[in-house]
Amino acid sequence: MKKIGLMGCGTVANYGHAPSLQSTDGLVLHALFDPSEQNLRSTQGKFDVPNAFTDVEAFFDSGIDAVAITSPATFHCQNVLDAARRGKHILCEKPLAMTDGEAEEMIRAANDAGVMLFTGLDYRFSSVSQTIRKVVQEGGIGAVRSLRLIYIWNNHGKSIKGDDGQMQANARRDFRMIEGGPMVDCGVHQIDLARWWLNSEVIDFRAEGVWVDEYEAPDHMYVHLDHENGAHTMVEMSYSYCYTAKEPIAHFTYQLIGTDGLIRFDREQKIFEVRNTEGTQPLPFAGEKNFKGMYDAFSEALQTGGSDVLPTGEDGRIATHIARTATEQAMAARR
Repeated sequence: MKKIGLMGCGTVANYGHAPSLQSTDGLVLHALFDPSEQNLRSTQGKFDVPNAFTDVEAFFDSGIDAVAITSPATFHCQNVLDAARRGKHILCEKPLAMTDGEAEEMIRAANDAGVMLFTGLDYRFSSVSQTIRKVVQEGGIGAVRSLRLIYIWNNHGKSIKGDDGQMQANARRDFRMIEGGPMVDCGVHQIDLARWWLNSEVIDFRAEGVWVDEYEAPDHMYVHLDHENGAHTMVEMSYSYCYTAKEPIAHFTYQLIGTDGLIRFDREQKIFEVRNTEGTQPLPFAGEKNFKGMYDAFSEALQTGGSDVLPTGEDGRIATHIARTATEQAMAARR
């Protein structure tokens, strides 16, 4: 069994990472780190983790073999550098870094230390994503020419009900906007999927930003990606779609348009299908996330010393670079 240390005990760690770690063969959640005593003890009690630390040195000295980093993006670089310096293999949540320079430093530190650095782009492990890749590779819709990848939602709304029952600002949404906005937080998944499904690099991109709410970064964004193979991807992301509505809705869709058909996935309508010259083939529906599949792959990587399925640090750097640069382009155009 490989002993895993979890760095960061926030919302995503509690609903995605910690339960998946505990249910993955070959892994044991051995230690937690968080500078917040409240977050730390809450997560420790919820998952019955034997070791929990607010001191990073004590955390790394607890006997862990590898780390999963689920801290805010502003801390990713330091967390990765600390883990690499101590010879620990790393799975780091997206977005990988705050800047290109940070991402390059993180990758270099891992390489110099001889440790593996993976990026937590868990959308790759959804059975939907895996099926789309297989259909594309087998030519099920011919040559893919256009991808429309859309996730427009409210990130739980502009205001939420506090512990006292009164409405207050949604701190989680505010923090995600401060970190870079919807394209940086969520859009990195779709950018990564487009590269992975097509097996084709992005050679150019451009962005448009919309300010529905009052933030420095756009809260609704479009990014257009041109791929080496001639395909084009449009990614649309929003944190302001129904953000003040009493009864909000969301849209999460994939559409891949090829010379011989269409792949269509609609999360809200529970549609997943291929339409081509042979007819319409319904496909097994599933959600877009799969933390458990990602940790199964991480467990195998720790046992074998490598992985050809986990997104690398370089994959994370590319997706983050495109998302952040596109956001900066939109902001510069507004000025």
